[in-house]
Amino acid sequence: MSTPDPAGTAASVLPEYRAQHLRDRLAQEDVAELGVRVELRGPTVLVWGPVSSRDCRETVLRIAAEALHPLAWRHDLTVVSARPPDREEDLP
Repeated sequence: MSTPDPAGTAASVLPEYRAQHLRDRLAQEDVAELGVRVELRGPTVLVWGPVSSRDCRETVLRIAAEALHPLAWRHDLTVVSARPPDREEDLP
């Protein structure tokens, strides 16, 4: 017979639970970066993919830190701009 966990702390620190919670938050927040992936790599959560700006990257990192605490996690977020070049390309 297991003892009740009134605060839900056991479930709340499971990596699978925290990873899904982060996916849900990223989908619901204003940032809504569709290219960002959240994967489990053993006991570590990996947050990776392209984002549209530095501000967006910082927002995703803040949300990840909040959602994944106290788990170990890493990130590999790349800022990718979809804007056209600001000058002509010089071809040889």
